Amino acid sequence: MPEASAPPQAVGGGREPIVKWRPRSLRARQVLVASVGLLAFLALAGYALDRAFVTTAEDNLERRLEGYAYSYANKVDFARNGELLPPSDSQIDPRFAQPGSGLYAMIVLPAGRWGSDSTLGPYLPPSEMLKPGQKKFEGPLEMTQLDGSQGNVYRFGLGTIWGARGPQSEFSYSIYVLEDTEVLNSQLQTFRHALWVYLGSAGVVLLLLQGLILNWSLRPLQRVIAELKRVQRGQAQGMTEHHPRELEPLTESINAFIESERENLDRQRNTLADLAHSLKTPLAVLRAQLDDGVHAMALREELDVQLKRMNDLVSYQLARAASTGHALFSAPVAIEPYADVIVRGLEKVYAHKGVICEFEIDEEARFHGEPGDLQELMGNLLENAFKWARSRVLLTVAPISSVGNRRAGLLMAVDDDGPGIAEEDVAKVLQRGVRGDERVQGHGIGLAIVQDLVRGYRGELTVSRSQELGGARFEVQLPPGL
Repeated sequence: MPEASAPPQAVGGGREPIVKWRPRSLRARQVLVASVGLLAFLALAGYALDRAFVTTAEDNLERRLEGYAYSYANKVDFARNGELLPPSDSQIDPRFAQPGSGLYAMIVLPAGRWGSDSTLGPYLPPSEMLKPGQKKFEGPLEMTQLDGSQGNVYRFGLGTIWGARGPQSEFSYSIYVLEDTEVLNSQLQTFRHALWVYLGSAGVVLLLLQGLILNWSLRPLQRVIAELKRVQRGQAQGMTEHHPRELEPLTESINAFIESERENLDRQRNTLADLAHSLKTPLAVLRAQLDDGVHAMALREELDVQLKRMNDLVSYQLARAASTGHALFSAPVAIEPYADVIVRGLEKVYAHKGVICEFEIDEEARFHGEPGDLQELMGNLLENAFKWARSRVLLTVAPISSVGNRRAGLLMAVDDDGPGIAEEDVAKVLQRGVRGDERVQGHGIGLAIVQDLVRGYRGELTVSRSQELGGARFEVQLPPGL
């Protein structure tokens, strides 16, 4: 039943909200479609079997009547004067000798006609002379029964010729054999009753089997719903991995969404906590100034300084929160155009050093995320390389192969020919969970933003010695997506 909406009704001058029909469940849809399909199949199968049986029964009837006609043709004889010498009806079939039995034989002669004993009483349709060798099967034809009631018969006619005494004595005659349709109708009725009983029983069994199959096939979906309810109630952290292949993209997407939302919530909490902690000092300074009762001009100057500091803190935390957030599903972003813009700007800033940046960017490589995140990630890495490089910087970007239909990951590396980073300092550079003021030692805020972005995209940032240029190598690996 299609969805429909109830017309609004005025109650007390107002209108009731429009109520829509609730969509059918998947189970109801499957049962309805399968039941309709099964009934249509059984109906078509029953009709086809019925027509096949009718055709076969009529063919058999024709062959049987033809056999009776040839039996009469073999046994009939004529006297010298051309008078018919009919065979005994009981020799061919006892019903020919019983009036109104339903099986009739007629012989049409050039100068008359003959009928079996069974033709006494009923009024049969008139028969015509057939050509020698001609066969004709027709019916049902109307006739009148022995008791005066109306009925129908099938009729087979055979045209033949008598010439046993030479060509001069040849003459044509026709043999007709008729049978009441009640015999065929009785067979059809018996067959149809058995056919629909068996088909109906098969339909009931198939419907029950279909219900069992449907319950079994929908069980994984029911398990997914149960797991979702557990996640909503806080009884589970996410979806399990034991699901059919067809449902794996769904459960993985749900888990990715849940993890992304948790990370966003944690990031917002951390940002608010960092902001609150950062504002404590300016607020404490202002409170101390008020408690000490300093001069109004000095208080005003201090208020201006602290307000500017708080404004900078708020701007920084908001920018940090914006740079670390990303959409779970994003369109692919080409990398080389953004790299060109960033490098052109850095070459102007560091023109006095004469640093040259080389690209090794795979044409198939794409960044799946926000363009602003790509600019922050690549811009901070390149700026750090330009800052410490002597004359050369190398940007390498390549896709990371994935399994199945997952989108490819991304490898982004920036090498420089600067002094590099001591091995004992690498752990400090990559230390996680440290706030902004603790992470900038020796490398500035840029690397802290890079770490937050890489963590937001579930990637990995490694720092090592460059094998090509001899300086530092910052390598970012973003995993394949869903």
